[in-house]
Amino acid sequence: MVTASPPAPQPGQPNTFGVRLHRFWRRVTDGLEVSQLWSQFESEARTSYRLYSRDVEAKTPDGLTHGGRNLHIVKEFFWAVFEKLSPARRVLLLLALILLVIPHAAIEYSGEAGKVQAIEFDLHFWAALLLLLLLMLEIADRVVMKRDLQIAREIQTWLLPGVPPQIPGLAIAYATRPANTVAGDYYDVFPRPGRSNEDNRVVLAVADVAGKSIPAAMLMATFQASLKTLSTAQVALPELAANMNRYACSNSQGGLRFTTAFLAEYDPIRRTVDYINAGHNNPILRRASGQIERLDVGGLPFGILPDTKYDSATITLAPGDWLIIFTDGLVEAENARQEDYGEARLLTAIEAGKSVEPAEMLKRLMAEVDLFVGNTPQHDDVTCMLLKSESF
Repeated sequence: MVTASPPAPQPGQPNTFGVRLHRFWRRVTDGLEVSQLWSQFESEARTSYRLYSRDVEAKTPDGLTHGGRNLHIVKEFFWAVFEKLSPARRVLLLLALILLVIPHAAIEYSGEAGKVQAIEFDLHFWAALLLLLLLMLEIADRVVMKRDLQIAREIQTWLLPGVPPQIPGLAIAYATRPANTVAGDYYDVFPRPGRSNEDNRVVLAVADVAGKSIPAAMLMATFQASLKTLSTAQVALPELAANMNRYACSNSQGGLRFTTAFLAEYDPIRRTVDYINAGHNNPILRRASGQIERLDVGGLPFGILPDTKYDSATITLAPGDWLIIFTDGLVEAENARQEDYGEARLLTAIEAGKSVEPAEMLKRLMAEVDLFVGNTPQHDDVTCMLLKSESF
């Protein structure tokens, strides 16, 4: 037997219960299907587990029996969750848990004719009320934090370049995908005027600040500001990198907050790229002939040793050459089997899209990474910059 869905109410007619229930459900789920809701729950559950399991693993000693280890893990998970609440909310949670294990309470009093009477209380109701209050307080915090993070993301978006600039003989596409609301990855393309028109260059930069979320995003903004400021000085690329490193060392907490970076200058007239790789993933240069080269000349990441010397190298781009600059979040993207996307798949994707424009190649690459990862939570920021040398 097939049951027809409730008809849409006509203007002026009251809604049926089925229609109201359907609208309520769509409002709750934002129109997502059950499979999409489950995928979202699975992704959020994995992310939460990773957050709490870091504290548990750090406090789990070796040498425990199987039962003792399980008991210890349960206890540490409780404390990992419990300690992330404020003291006042911990008290609320404790009261709620106590009321949950005590089913009933009664108050006795003397009634008429000396009879003893009692008023019973269902403590489960009060426990549920306290848990609801705790949930509302946590949601309020989340809403405020989400609003602040959204503002931070908008500010970060302003710091990153918008539409790729028009550069003679060079087509560019770039994109970043933060693991959280804000990212610690940085990319930029901007002109660096020289003493004459023949000395004008274009700076190409991709960087990855150690860590994620707000701390990394703040250092990313500092990196962007220092690069833009120090690039105005008429110095060679190795000296620019050394100046960037000295500045980064003053904000790196003794090397804990270092930054890997790939800095390059493109000369549109000579079609050359001078570059320095400061501990970053080696960019891939695919020649039109199919030959693969790695750009690995440079030095340590910025922010570790203030007196680090940086070497530079120069390559010449011919029509049909591709330059792929990326952060580790791209090649280390994991699927449900904890397999990395890897550089081998990246090279295959580059080979398959060698005849298209960078914007199309980037779109295909990101779609392939999404397909590989599936519902696995993203654990690191993903940034990629593609450059293709073209005829004038």
